[in-house]
Amino acid sequence: MATSAVPVPDSPEPDPETQLATQPDDERPELDENELDGAGGRMSFLDHLDELRRRLITSVSAIFIAFVAAYFFHEELTAFIMVPLNAILPDVEGESRFIFTEPTEAFFLSIKVAALVGFIVAMPVVLTQFWLFVAPGLYAHEKKFAIPFVTLSSLFFAGGCLFSHYILFRVAWIFLGSFSTDYVTFMPRLQPTFSLYVRLTLACGVVFQMPTVVFFLARIGLLTARYLIRNTKYSILIIFIVAAVLTPTGDPATLTMMAAPMMVLYALSIGIAWLVAPRQQGGDDL
Repeated sequence: MATSAVPVPDSPEPDPETQLATQPDDERPELDENELDGAGGRMSFLDHLDELRRRLITSVSAIFIAFVAAYFFHEELTAFIMVPLNAILPDVEGESRFIFTEPTEAFFLSIKVAALVGFIVAMPVVLTQFWLFVAPGLYAHEKKFAIPFVTLSSLFFAGGCLFSHYILFRVAWIFLGSFSTDYVTFMPRLQPTFSLYVRLTLACGVVFQMPTVVFFLARIGLLTARYLIRNTKYSILIIFIVAAVLTPTGDPATLTMMAAPMMVLYALSIGIAWLVAPRQQGGDDL
């Protein structure tokens, strides 16, 4: 009597990671570099914290070293910032100058000036540490953008700071000082003046990162030039809202001077997106 063969169910394929882990070291296949990067590289939560701690220590150390070096030139740096502003002040009995009402106000001004300059000088190191922190989560073909990222970010940040120093803050200063009358005299204190200067300087440094951000978003296919052009009217509205938020004075002259370079940078970003994305995306919209 013939017996019918009972079909044997196929055994499930073993999990690739389990199979790889159980193989001897000399029999494990070599993985491609792209498989070892990005999603393939796993770090525990404590590993991430340790990595973040090391990057922060390096960044803070670089800022501190730059701060100490800048403090040796604090008189020249303070004059570089304050003398042109002092020249714009209206004359009061034949002279114009800043005042300070707290005993330590002038001393802390030199500390703050050195700290600001140290932060700006150390920015390439800070950006490098930021890139090294996020690099383990990137694929091999994305890691090659380290040098362009650090270079572009540093240059545009410095450009934003220079724009604020030579153009934006002086326009705001002239506008705010124009309200002096026969019975109201503009005699600004050191601390509020420099606080305003720092806020505008750092705000411009951040705003000038727009082309760098667009470069990387376009490079990975998240933005195209056509998309940016199509949404220009909304972008202009957002630019003025951001300028109003970032402008601490709130006056129309400073707001307009903050929004104007942002619109220029937006146009520059469209050109960058066109150069980077079309060859890969074929000009498709998002």
